[in-house]
Amino acid sequence: MAPARPASRHDRRPERWLARRGGRVEFLRLPAFLFGVVGRLRNAGFDRGWLPVDHLEVPVVSIGNLTAGGTGKTPFVAFLARELAARNWRPGIVSRGFRATHSGASDEGRMLDLELGDTLRIEDRVRARGARELTARGADVILLDDGFQHRRLARDLDVVLVDATRPWGLPAPGVRALLPRGLMREPLASLARADLAVLTRVDQVDAERLDALEAELVASAPGLGVLHARHRPVRLVALEPDGQAGGTHALEALTGRSVELLSAIGNPEGFEASVRGLGATIARHHAFPDHHVFTADDLKGVGDEARPVLTTAKDAVKLTGVAGLWRLDVELELVRGGEVLAARLDALRPGRERRERAALHGGLVG
Repeated sequence: MAPARPASRHDRRPERWLARRGGRVEFLRLPAFLFGVVGRLRNAGFDRGWLPVDHLEVPVVSIGNLTAGGTGKTPFVAFLARELAARNWRPGIVSRGFRATHSGASDEGRMLDLELGDTLRIEDRVRARGARELTARGADVILLDDGFQHRRLARDLDVVLVDATRPWGLPAPGVRALLPRGLMREPLASLARADLAVLTRVDQVDAERLDALEAELVASAPGLGVLHARHRPVRLVALEPDGQAGGTHALEALTGRSVELLSAIGNPEGFEASVRGLGATIARHHAFPDHHVFTADDLKGVGDEARPVLTTAKDAVKLTGVAGLWRLDVELELVRGGEVLAARLDALRPGRERRERAALHGGLVG
C-alpha cells in the first residue's frame, strides 16, 4: 500500500472524486456511455476509410495514451527525439498545444524546449499542417505528441504509454471508465491499433501486479510489444525567484530531509514516489489539477518554512516567486524491451530528403 498522502489545503484534484464508487458521481455513467458511442463511431469511420487521413512524405511516430494524462508521455517524447537524433534523423515534434499560454507554448512544450534545446518543435491544432511546416524546416521524421486518438494523420509507428501505477487513469483502487466518469479516452480494446505499449513507472509497483497488467494488455491486443520504463531522477536544480535556473544539488541532498512538493501534473503520486525514493520525507504536497495555471493566491504559504520546495520540470516553467524552490529533473529510462524499440526505429521508412542526404553522403565517402 502506498504511504498516506500528506495533507494540503491545495489538494483539489478531480480524480479524488471520480475514484469514489456510488453517489452522485455515478450519474456520469450516461455521458461516459455516449462518449464511448461517439468514439466507436469515429474509429469505425477511420477503419473503413470513410474519414480522410493525411499522409506525409516522411515517417511519423505517434506517442499517446489511453487515459487523460499522467503517463510520462513528455519524457518519452524527449527520449525518442534523442534516440532518433543518435541515428542521424532530424526529428520534429508536433503537438496540439493543450492550454498554451499567452507566450504561445503549453507546459509540455516549454518542458521539451528545456530538455531538447533547438530540436524542431511546433504546436498546431491542425497537426498535419504543423507536421508539414516542420518538414519544410528540415525535419525528416515527425514525432506526433499525444497522437493515439488523432487519427487524421497517418503514422508508421504507434506507441501507447500506460502508467503501471494508474493504468486506467484513476488512483487505486480506481474505476475503469471512460470520460467523464473515469479518465479513459478509449477502452482497452483500442490497443489493437498500437504497435508498442510502454509500461511506465514499473519500479513503483510489485512484480505480481506488473505481470498481471502486462498479461491483460497482451490479451486485449495479441502481438502487442510491451516495453518497461521508469522515471529516473537525474538532477536537482535550484530556481531563482524569477524562475531562472541557479545552482544544482546532488540528489543525495534529499536524503533524510523534510521537503514540500508543489505540482500540477497528471500523477502526483508518481512524483511523491520519486521523491521518497531519494530518501526525503514529504511534509506537504500542494497538488493542483493537471495543467493548472498558478496564481499568487495559490502560492500563499508555499515555501514559508525552512525546507526545500520541490517541483517538476513541467511545473517549473510557469513558477516564479516561490522561496527555496528546487526542480527535480527526471529522464525516462527503458529497463526492458529496448531492443524491440531499436528494431522498430531502425525499420522506419526514409523520406525523400533523408534518402537524398544518404546518397550524397555515400557519394562523398565513395
